Amino acid sequence: MFWRRKKKTEDRVSSDSWLIVGLGNPGAKYEATRHNVGQMVVDVLAARVGAKFSPHRSNARIAEGRISPGGPKLILAKSNGYMNTSGGPVSALARYFEIPAERIIVIHDELDLPFDTIKLKQGGGHGGHNGLRDIAKALDTPEFLRVRVGIGRPPGQQDPADYVLRPFGSSERANLGVLLEDAADAAEVLTTAGLTAAQQTFHGRASQ
Repeated sequence: MFWRRKKKTEDRVSSDSWLIVGLGNPGAKYEATRHNVGQMVVDVLAARVGAKFSPHRSNARIAEGRISPGGPKLILAKSNGYMNTSGGPVSALARYFEIPAERIIVIHDELDLPFDTIKLKQGGGHGGHNGLRDIAKALDTPEFLRVRVGIGRPPGQQDPADYVLRPFGSSERANLGVLLEDAADAAEVLTTAGLTAAQQTFHGRASQ
């Protein structure tokens, strides 16, 4: 565990809670861009649990709920800051709700996967993704779970940094809704059945 656990003074969350973080940048300028696909997925999850995002003292917005009665408690989060400062809000939420790294799911865009592809993993490197880099540094461990949502590589000589900050193309938008639902499904399966089951379900499957 990445911090010293203190004796509880209040029962903030139940023992089946998960912190699910959607990565992205703040503001209307970025909300429809490829780099914000993680936040789009947690919006889907918030709609499923019937919760709205509200401010939290961690410099994030959170929504809480259960997918089904008796199911795991989901704490959904979107940072108020930019992608490269994601670590502070995530680590603050983990400390506040007393959630260890292995029960943190980070949903993010992945250049190295084709669009319409979802992969899941625990730990590993950041692959140049500034959000993942900052979270691993803040948590002092890379051993959180990741839902990697493929956005594909930029065409031609386009700069990847420019590509991720642009909206999805028209052909991508036609399938984006299904991709977001599939990524939300993948996060749910992680909380209910674990990593191996989620990988067996979603690896090699493209959104239709």
